Amino acid sequence: PLMCPFFLLICTSQFILIIFLLRNTFNKVIMVRQSNYQKIYAVVKQIPLGKVATYGQVARLAGLGGHARQVGYALHNLPENSGIPWQRVINTKGQISFPPDSPHWHLQRALLEAEGIRFDENDKVSLPCYRWRA
Repeated sequence: PLMCPFFLLICTSQFILIIFLLRNTFNKVIMVRQSNYQKIYAVVKQIPLGKVATYGQVARLAGLGGHARQVGYALHNLPENSGIPWQRVINTKGQISFPPDSPHWHLQRALLEAEGIRFDENDKVSLPCYRWRA
């Protein structure tokens, strides 16, 4: 009978310690993600009007080489009216990554065309012509 309360105390304290460690780790992950997103946003802000960069290029310039998908996640999480020119980031094939003919695809294409970027008959941007040389 005396062991039960002691056992519960140990289990409870271990549970609290585990929750504390998980929470601490989660907070660090969130802080790293936010920090990485800020690096990505800082790079995307520098892409000049009339130029594009690939997801991988942005990742490398942000010091996150090999993490092109994280650039996509960061841009997906952009706040409304951020002023960051997200439309200037395209995939390595020179294409818009949204599903073709989706509203976002049409918006990105219209924004890029308004900046003077031309698409070929396969809906591709010429990277040798329009890629930002950072």
